[in-house]
Amino acid sequence: MRTAIYPGSFDPLTNGHLDVIQRATKLFNRVVVAVAKSDSKQPLFTLEERLKLVQKAVRHMPNVETDAFDGLLVKYAARRSATAVVRGLRAVSDFEFEFQLALMNRKLDERVETIFMMPKDTYTFLSSRIVKEIARLGGDVSAFVPAHVQAALKEKFAVTPA
Repeated sequence: MRTAIYPGSFDPLTNGHLDVIQRATKLFNRVVVAVAKSDSKQPLFTLEERLKLVQKAVRHMPNVETDAFDGLLVKYAARRSATAVVRGLRAVSDFEFEFQLALMNRKLDERVETIFMMPKDTYTFLSSRIVKEIARLGGDVSAFVPAHVQAALKEKFAVTPA
């Protein structure tokens, strides 16, 4: 069984992430969407909230599992018997950083390959950071995230009357 890990902070999950997940399911028997703890990024959503948002979005995909992890990705990949890590690339600027990570991961464990996937062109501009900013300012993010993620963002940014 070919297993791939698709790691990320998913704060929040976007339609670009879902596009990469759906296309990865065509290449691998099992895709584990691994939500990273990522405390250093100061996430808007807790690890548990991010995991639930991802679970709800992928529950209709039979060969996709969700999990949370902390620590070295290659060690996590080994625990899950994964032979590949899937990473999304939107722009050339993403490539430099991701290339360095892929080389370091290969140095740490040469059995784990990194597969770069580009999202559909309609999602190349999309990032969780931009989605959070639009939502924070009261903008419509319905074209960028699943409906349940949009609702969670609205709840996070709800302003209580004084």
